[in-house]
Amino acid sequence: MLAPPATGLPANSTTRIVAVANQKGGVGKTTTAINLGTALAAVDKRVLIIDLDPQGNASTGLSVTRTQRDRGSYQLLFGETDLASAAIPTAVPGLSVLPASVDLSGAEIELVDTERREFRLREQIRGAQAGRWDYILIDCPPALGLLTLNALVAADAVLVPLQCEFYALEGLSHLMRTIERVRRALNPGLEIQGVVLTMYDRRNNLSDMVAHDVRGYFGDTVYETMIPRNVRVSEAPSHGKPVLLYDLACAGAQAYVRLAAELLKREKRMTA
Repeated sequence: MLAPPATGLPANSTTRIVAVANQKGGVGKTTTAINLGTALAAVDKRVLIIDLDPQGNASTGLSVTRTQRDRGSYQLLFGETDLASAAIPTAVPGLSVLPASVDLSGAEIELVDTERREFRLREQIRGAQAGRWDYILIDCPPALGLLTLNALVAADAVLVPLQCEFYALEGLSHLMRTIERVRRALNPGLEIQGVVLTMYDRRNNLSDMVAHDVRGYFGDTVYETMIPRNVRVSEAPSHGKPVLLYDLACAGAQAYVRLAAELLKREKRMTA
């Protein structure tokens, strides 16, 4: 593997880049990226969500139309645009999104023969433009391919959504090994920001068993806040809205508010 580049964010930048990653699909990565970003923006943080999933669900969930996606994460990866001109403001004040287009589906193949392929995203976002945001959240695809690898190399930390189901821990060890390999060879500053338990159902004993096992395995890495299984959370994307805009009073929206508060508290402890 290539050695990590010497360049990083400007010395005076406080931008925090977080990859939201898990190779399993359907665990709440996109929902977490959108609603955590919204909750952070609600407390006056400037937030950019980079949609790095070819499915483009984060873009859809923030009402970005297909015609608005001619400049997005694919073009950014290949140097055809920059963050400032491609980021699209959303209905949430302070929250922008870099959309994903159908072109991104071919990026994995195109990157194979690209020079410094693991660093494409890092080199595009770790510049002076990144300083206009307090947080950059990268919504990763459900795979450990070159797109996710680019996100891990670009990020300061990884946030792992984990569904409260029987197979929750299956495959997670693979992700952790990948993170460790990236840390050793490509991005020595990469941290595990935390594990977020999603789709928690307190009526189901299995959810409690999974939560207990995950906390036993990962300890304090696991957030106290758990995201409940909630109909309003599921409905919100079809309206092109974060659940905090769709129904702020619902249990899912309030959970993401608490998650944002817990994340900010952790960040404050880490920098103290």
